[in-house]
Amino acid sequence: MSDTQFTPEHLKEIYDFAVQLAKDAGKMLMDGVEARCGDDTTPGAVAQVQVEKDSSVDIVTQTDEDVEAFVKEQITKTYPSHKFIGEETYSKGSSKDYLITSAPTWCVDPLDGTVNYTHLFPMFCVSIAFILDNKPTIGVIYAPFLNQIFSACKGQGAFLNETRRLPLIRNPVPPMPEQAPKGCVFSYLAYVAMGSFDIWWEGGCWEWDVAAGICLLEEAGGLVTTANPPQDIETAQIEDVRLGSRLYLAIRPAGPSATETGRQSQERVVREVWKRVRHLEYSRPGA
Repeated sequence: MSDTQFTPEHLKEIYDFAVQLAKDAGKMLMDGVEARCGDDTTPGAVAQVQVEKDSSVDIVTQTDEDVEAFVKEQITKTYPSHKFIGEETYSKGSSKDYLITSAPTWCVDPLDGTVNYTHLFPMFCVSIAFILDNKPTIGVIYAPFLNQIFSACKGQGAFLNETRRLPLIRNPVPPMPEQAPKGCVFSYLAYVAMGSFDIWWEGGCWEWDVAAGICLLEEAGGLVTTANPPQDIETAQIEDVRLGSRLYLAIRPAGPSATETGRQSQERVVREVWKRVRHLEYSRPGA
């Protein structure tokens, strides 16, 4: 069936279905997040089964497979004549052939950003596409942690949260100066406190950049010390950072293991980071 045989009304119906399906799949992901936020003794906590894929960078969890199975079931039930290609089922197959044809086809990644998901870092999403004649015709990306859904239907434009047309900014983008700040220190420290980032290392920030984040991180059980490595990395005492030093190394909260306390593991990571960084100079009067 070619795209000329799909009326605008039919495509709108498929689009609405895809948007709702992405929301339902995103809720499954967030249910997994909620289950993991408790401690190890929380009744009903979901065990995360991690399996190594072909790429050592990629981690698959049971959530991937559960969400893909749900999405496939809903699509097959609603549109039984359509083909389905999912990232998880494709990865398990022996063939790496390109399988998309001119037939109406759904192409799904149930959890894009699996490593982020396992670390509870918000940048993960469900991705659902509907393809006609080898052309992506409907696309939905839902980032449930951020509650942002991006959607598009061929010829109808692209939207954020179904109402705000993209792009949000249309003005030409000026060149970014080489030394321009490219991040948000507060959010970095907040994500370290949340456990989403393992470490954060920076020089040149000011006290107003980090004060609130340091308080947040320390109250969560994290550690903040100097970014600069001491002369004797292995034996130097790891002291609390001086607020005005402009040199910061933050380590996420950590629980005990069979061989270390949480603090010992944090200090071990500090020393490992110190071995890999160079000395920065940000001395200032009074700090």
